[in-house]
Amino acid sequence: MLPRRHPRYAILLGVLFFITLILLLPTSPLISAPAVHPNLVHHPRPPADLHALPARVQKAERIYQRMLRLRRRLITKYGPKPEDIVLFPPDRDPWPPYTVWDFFPPAFNCPHDIERVGTLGDGGKWVCGLERLRDKQDCVVYSVGSPADASFEAELLARTKHCQLYLYDPSSSSPPRGPWDSRGRVHFHRWGVAGFDAHASSDKNKFYTLQSLMRANGHAHVDLLKIDLEGWEFDAMTAFVNSLANPDAPPADADFPPASMPVGQMLLELHLWNRRFVDVLKWWTALEDAGLRAVSREPNLVYQNYNKEQGAELAEYTFLNVRTRNIFTSEPAAVPPSTDRVDDVTPPVHVNEDDAPAGVELL
Repeated sequence: MLPRRHPRYAILLGVLFFITLILLLPTSPLISAPAVHPNLVHHPRPPADLHALPARVQKAERIYQRMLRLRRRLITKYGPKPEDIVLFPPDRDPWPPYTVWDFFPPAFNCPHDIERVGTLGDGGKWVCGLERLRDKQDCVVYSVGSPADASFEAELLARTKHCQLYLYDPSSSSPPRGPWDSRGRVHFHRWGVAGFDAHASSDKNKFYTLQSLMRANGHAHVDLLKIDLEGWEFDAMTAFVNSLANPDAPPADADFPPASMPVGQMLLELHLWNRRFVDVLKWWTALEDAGLRAVSREPNLVYQNYNKEQGAELAEYTFLNVRTRNIFTSEPAAVPPSTDRVDDVTPPVHVNEDDAPAGVELL
């Protein structure tokens, strides 16, 4: 026979259960929040869409700015002045562990898919966000110094609906062979591109600057610029950058503030033949000041394979422009006529390098 319990035990158990339940509730008035000093209270910003295109571009720019500080440190370490740096250190003591390419890494993250367009090997190019051009009504592409392999140009035409392709190559009498579109989207001229203009009727070989071509074509901007000038890219791009201070070249456009390059993306093969590091640095910095950021690099190992006695002097780069509101860095529906730069949309984050632990870079 089970022993009988006094009713007070049941009441006591009920009271204990009720108190335990109250204590376990997250909003219980009996659980007080820890005291926080008023100066330490964090007031977070409204949540932002970290996956939106402007946020991705701004984050990539912060990472790129960190790389610029690392570059300055590397120059100081092995220079200490740019004039003291050589492109490829000689094979002797103290064997400094760098080459010129270590100073110019593709440190800007492409905010879209980056993919090979055209063949593997020589001829194809790495493009950031080709899908952004698929339906663009006013798409303009310049291909300067087109190679015999035109697989890049052919695939670009096949994968876009409206892109107009302008080809310039003085070494060809006709457009490169390829399955060209029949709707008048290819415009070929047997002209060279250089840092000077020489296209008078008396000039046997015609040469144009990029800004002259844009003016002649009536283009305020070029979505995609592909350049392979066998070393002439230094003079051609220097003239192009220098022209940006002139409001008459290229035609004015509200989306392109003064001194910013009117190009959305540039694919360029860099040839360092007979160059000095200090000159390459100055030229590269001018491109950065005009808004270009390297997102991809591919050393030309085909050339290196057949020129083993020379240094690795050729590399293919892909650049995005962060100083213009272009199809690769801005959403088309959110691009009003404005001179605001991409990095003006949200103020850049400034950090104090002294606050970072030793050997650690803040972003």
